[in-house]
Amino acid sequence: MTSTDTPAIRKIGFVGLGIMGGPMAANLLKAGYEVAGYNLTRPQIDRLVEAGGHGADDIADAVRDADAVITMVPADPQVEEVMYGDGGVLANVRPGTLVVDMSSIKPSTSVAVGEAGAALGLRVLDAPVSGGEAGAIEAVLSIMVGGNAADFAAALPLFEALGKTIVHVGPHGAGQTVKAANQLIVAGNIQLVAEALLFLERAGVDTEAGLAVLGGGLAGSTVMARKGAGMRAREFAPGFRIDLHHKDMGIVSEAARELGLVLPFGALATQLVAALRAQGDGGLDHSGLLLGLERLNGLAPSPRGAATGNGTGNGGEA
Repeated sequence: MTSTDTPAIRKIGFVGLGIMGGPMAANLLKAGYEVAGYNLTRPQIDRLVEAGGHGADDIADAVRDADAVITMVPADPQVEEVMYGDGGVLANVRPGTLVVDMSSIKPSTSVAVGEAGAALGLRVLDAPVSGGEAGAIEAVLSIMVGGNAADFAAALPLFEALGKTIVHVGPHGAGQTVKAANQLIVAGNIQLVAEALLFLERAGVDTEAGLAVLGGGLAGSTVMARKGAGMRAREFAPGFRIDLHHKDMGIVSEAARELGLVLPFGALATQLVAALRAQGDGGLDHSGLLLGLERLNGLAPSPRGAATGNGTGNGGEA
């Protein structure tokens, strides 16, 4: 079966309505799709209903009439839980259904899900995303997709309702491999922005002006643009939690070891993320790496909006 002889997708079952999944499901509604959503906690389901979606009582209820299913859950154990078993996605969808897992997990888990789905006559893609909560809300996510090219073509209209950079990167598991590389770069970028910010503060530079000019040059990045102001203000409400980035860096480390690669900066970034989590800050946004840096420099974690070190206090400005 190819995308050319497959009926158009109208009904979507969406499993996982959290920080990322909730706004993604809402954007699919805005694009004109019918969305039935399920989440472990009820408030997220209620928000989908308020936006015009259908609230499902369980996974089977969300997916049994769907033309396509999207799952967006935290990690490998949750993906396996929602996919397998009598109450899972694979057992409750119709043959030929497009099943798209947009979680960030190990490539091997995505390969296994793809093989299990194919054995049941399903079309499965792994399609992790980058862009954080803001990217999900604004429907500007970067989506890296692994699986069959024809299935990617069938899913492309869905992806276009969710993101702007949408690329088929290879077979099952390839999307997750690219996402692991993304998380490696993001962790390193956040750490270096934190170091530059603390450097500017200690030198007494106006950090708003400093980050503005850095952002316009080769040092500029999406991380600096989206996270800089919050880091200056020491506001770390989670858009993407340290706990999840810790999980992702574990995926990077495991994959690198399997490939026989040494990634020195990646190993350091992995340890810095793990250290912040060990200090009890796993629920913070990953831009909270700045707090770990302050501790390494013997500085007390700054209250929200407070000045740091010997700087001018500009770190407290929004």
